[in-house]
Amino acid sequence: MSRIGKKPIAIPKGVKIHKDGALLQIEGPKGKLVHTIPVCITVETGTDEMIVSRSSDERQQRSLHGLTRTLVANMVEGVTQGFKRELEIVGVGYKAEKAGKLLKLSVGLSHIINFDEPEGIQINVEKQIIRVEGIDKCLVGQTASKIRMFKKPDVYKGKGIRYVGEVVRKKVGKAGAK
Repeated sequence: MSRIGKKPIAIPKGVKIHKDGALLQIEGPKGKLVHTIPVCITVETGTDEMIVSRSSDERQQRSLHGLTRTLVANMVEGVTQGFKRELEIVGVGYKAEKAGKLLKLSVGLSHIINFDEPEGIQINVEKQIIRVEGIDKCLVGQTASKIRMFKKPDVYKGKGIRYVGEVVRKKVGKAGAK
């Protein structure tokens, strides 16, 4: 039995769960998320908790069991608390600014990068910190990753866009000709 899959998911107050066949809809104070449950996985809802189970011990079903439980738990957490990822900009002259739903990045390239804010995501900029917030954990992580890809941290000086708390290992530069 999956250690993660067999754990019950607590349902906080104010969260409504609607199951229609394979479609699971979770609605909370922050919004609404929908997920399609695989055929071999069943989700039973009680008054204060949900239990995810599988019909057999086949390899495919075992792998989907823990994954489905984690996705559903993330949906419940997203509609109640939400998720956020923070990125920091390191480098002289590197900056970010918000113009409506557009994030403008100036990160040492010959042009300014314009990034459109995806639906369901809020991007806030404070000095050198870019905060990506939303209710869908996957979309928040994917958006933060796309922003980071515009200018990954340099291995020699550490300049670029990185996650807050990320440790960038720096290489030693050339020693120079003698």
